[in-house]
Amino acid sequence: MARLRARGLAVILGALAWAGGCAGPAAANGQPAAAAAAPAPMPPPDPVSARVEAPPRLWPFKHIFGADYVDVAAIAGRYDLKPAWVTSGRTLQLTDAQGRVRLKFEDRNRDFYLDGVRIFMGEPTVGYQGGLWVSKIDVIKTIAPLMRPDEPAGLLPPPPRLIVLDPGHGGNDPGNQNPRLHLNEKDMTLDVVLRLRKLLEARGYRVLLTRSEDRRVDLDERDVIADRAKADLFLSVHFNALPAAIAQRVSGTETYVMTPQFQASTEVEQDRSMIPTRYPGNRNDPANILFGFALHRQVLRHLASSDRGLKRRRLAVLRMLDCPGALIEAAFLSNDAEARRVATPEFRQQIADAIADGVDAYAALLAAAHPAAIRPAPLPSP
Repeated sequence: MARLRARGLAVILGALAWAGGCAGPAAANGQPAAAAAAPAPMPPPDPVSARVEAPPRLWPFKHIFGADYVDVAAIAGRYDLKPAWVTSGRTLQLTDAQGRVRLKFEDRNRDFYLDGVRIFMGEPTVGYQGGLWVSKIDVIKTIAPLMRPDEPAGLLPPPPRLIVLDPGHGGNDPGNQNPRLHLNEKDMTLDVVLRLRKLLEARGYRVLLTRSEDRRVDLDERDVIADRAKADLFLSVHFNALPAAIAQRVSGTETYVMTPQFQASTEVEQDRSMIPTRYPGNRNDPANILFGFALHRQVLRHLASSDRGLKRRRLAVLRMLDCPGALIEAAFLSNDAEARRVATPEFRQQIADAIADGVDAYAALLAAAHPAAIRPAPLPSP
């Protein structure tokens, strides 16, 4: 009950901070905004979080359509990249000294690409004065931590030791299903997590599960388990589904991390009061995006699946976390071809291997940002 009261208070305080303004992307679900639409005005970040979370060097910005935006040319200059138009006035890519495309932006799109990986922002890019512009919050909360993880080092935790794994659904909640192949999401998530636990323990991590058998765990208890255990990292494993009319046309992997304060999620919230609210999960914004990116990239590489994007949502299991966290939708059970792969133990082992490598990649990023950090020693063999 105290926890519910705290959540309610957070929403009320956020709504008061939001009074008189509204924010949100010009489009939802990754679709480009209409040509005539401009991003809705956004209030400035609250002074406390701005002082704590801004990168050490300030970004030059311009007030456009009621919000603060950064020129992509300034992003290129900060990271020693060369901007070049792919399509004049529409698509701009930034390459390094070796000619590799590091970043790619497209006018009026909410997604961009970093090293070929699709990432969703809170606001679409804006064409202005012959260039492309990205919202200042997206630069601070997404692009800067990914490009230079060492810059917000004081905001990043040390490499994880205790990891809480959360197999989605369970008990009388089967999750998504494929009746033709007799697949229940709750069974597939548990199998992947049990495999993943063995891999992570062999690599020296301590692992705690929200459930280790087919039983129901209430949605608002899963993050509580991680917080009580003082976990260093949280991961919820799921499988996706879409309505039958489009199910066979869509496959691939999606990864979700917590939406930053003052931004709309990739799938825009019905409850708009959530947008200005600063949740506990926002304390780890830089680490959240690093973990999500490391995880998403490794899963794409291992599974060779379609890139549905690294996305943002204020999910119940992420909002109140005290540690960095992510939720992965590894594949689509509604797509028969992909579901047949999920039905095989070999593919589920591939998913577990990919996630384990994602955790290791994330830990390596943190270790580089904390040179004095020591990786946990492997646990002794039983």
